[in-house]
Amino acid sequence: MDKTTRRKIAIFDDDEDILSICSYVLEEQGWEVHTFTDCNNVTEKISDISPDVILMDNWIPDAGGIVATQTLKKSDSLKNIPVVYFSANSDIQLLASHAGAEAYLAKPFDLHDLERVINNVLLTNN
Repeated sequence: MDKTTRRKIAIFDDDEDILSICSYVLEEQGWEVHTFTDCNNVTEKISDISPDVILMDNWIPDAGGIVATQTLKKSDSLKNIPVVYFSANSDIQLLASHAGAEAYLAKPFDLHDLERVINNVLLTNN
């Protein structure tokens, strides 16, 4: 896959281990991965990258995943980028719905689930 056709993903999580594991797996599949440990200036970060999909943690500094996702969904230029909400919270489906995310992934997750959810959200939103 050449550079021009590489899919891009942005991952927001304050857990460095999750960022490194997800980055490794997704880069192996040809993704261009951008990671962030906070959601400050989320619209600027996403505008700069224009990712194909976003992974958003619930408990992320400073505003949190719900506010960050809602902020993206209010932006005309960014609202169509699918967001996969992920959290260890037992109410993840409700949180993802409240945030306006297209999909969710409960932590801990296995890597096949990660790939499945990302592929499903890409198919649904293209």
